[in-house]
Amino acid sequence: MPLIDPLPEIHAAKAGRYALGAFNMHNEETTEALLWAAEQANAPVILQVGEAIIPHMGIERAFEMTKRIAERSSAKYVIHLDHGRWEQVLSAIKLGFNSIMYDGSHLPFEENIAKTKQIVEICHEFGIPVEAELGRIPDAGEQVNWDDYYTDVAEAEKFAKETGIDTLAISVGIVHGVAAGKPQPLDIPRIEKIRDATGIPLVLHGASGIPEDQVIAAREAGVHKFNADTDLRHAFRAGIEAVWSQGDRQLEDAMAEGRTRMVAATIQKMELYGCAAKAGRAAA
Repeated sequence: MPLIDPLPEIHAAKAGRYALGAFNMHNEETTEALLWAAEQANAPVILQVGEAIIPHMGIERAFEMTKRIAERSSAKYVIHLDHGRWEQVLSAIKLGFNSIMYDGSHLPFEENIAKTKQIVEICHEFGIPVEAELGRIPDAGEQVNWDDYYTDVAEAEKFAKETGIDTLAISVGIVHGVAAGKPQPLDIPRIEKIRDATGIPLVLHGASGIPEDQVIAAREAGVHKFNADTDLRHAFRAGIEAVWSQGDRQLEDAMAEGRTRMVAATIQKMELYGCAAKAGRAAA
């Protein structure tokens, strides 16, 4: 199956009040797991090449691996650069990525606007939608003053208007990883205000560990893409450990069990996000 255009998919999700799942690959087995889950759930899937896999194998090898495996699948898929920096974005365009997330959240606000606007202009010339991030997302376990991390509504409105981005990742109480103990509740009213101020689909990174009722509330409030990785990696790891706990077993057996468990965990995410059985919705 060839790549699908992500914009109709995200706008179908917005119209249908569901969200797309965006998941990271780490090797061939995890890539297969995401695609097999999409086939079984009849869901579109966003395959993310991100901060973990790029240092491991490089952006070109990561893209080629993903594309090779995905082309053998019947799933509808997007290949997305996650948390890309300037040079990575340019490389991704040349390679054939069809969705880009440029991360300028570490920059001063006005500089983030200027750089993101440049990225948008370049990507839109090639018909590639752009996601950006505003606000800061802490790692699980950090002690933070959330007021310093939340996305500001007025800044989000200005940012979306001046950059022309297609989607916006926001900070509303999420963390990278899974928080120990009770997680910070999502600021649902803030999501609604940002949705109304920007008029574009919103994205939540760090969606692992969010209670199901809050995921559903976030969908209703305007989040139409969830990024999740930690929960799926834990499922894969659990499969490997289950096989190796039985004694000296083949690596292939352990990886296969990890893949099987990751498929099941991914389908659960797709069902929760509401994108299961939605693979043909954008074309309908």
